[in-house]
Amino acid sequence: MDRKKLAYDLFLEGCNCSQAVFCAFSDLVGLDIDFAKKLSSGFGGGIGRLRETCGAVSGMVMAASAIYGYSDTSDPELKHAHYKLIQSLCKRFCEKSGSLSCRELLGLSGASDPYSPPRTEEFYKTRPCPRLIALAAEILEDYITEHPYG
Repeated sequence: MDRKKLAYDLFLEGCNCSQAVFCAFSDLVGLDIDFAKKLSSGFGGGIGRLRETCGAVSGMVMAASAIYGYSDTSDPELKHAHYKLIQSLCKRFCEKSGSLSCRELLGLSGASDPYSPPRTEEFYKTRPCPRLIALAAEILEDYITEHPYG
């Protein structure tokens, strides 16, 4: 399965950035796609259109955590190892995109109102979001290929 293309297509079908990336991996973690959409819905637009952390990054981190995360909170080494993985994925994204910040990636100065504009051809011409979604999915897909889990 080409998760990069799936994430890209999910965005074009109306998912927000976080939903598109997270849902592209939902089958790997045993989540129904509708529940995965709900779970990741608040992270679009840099967390509710606040333009903070890029939604594609949030979706990537959620998926990586669902796949490789830890639940034994008594072992600090598990936490350290997981944070090392998350930092590595985020570093790769930042190196290829220039930032982890939605605001910076879109060239905005602050938060946006809570209303998303219609997804028109013009919208897609002015936004790097489809490319960034594909990038986040590709980074995680490459990591999974290099580091099988399970």
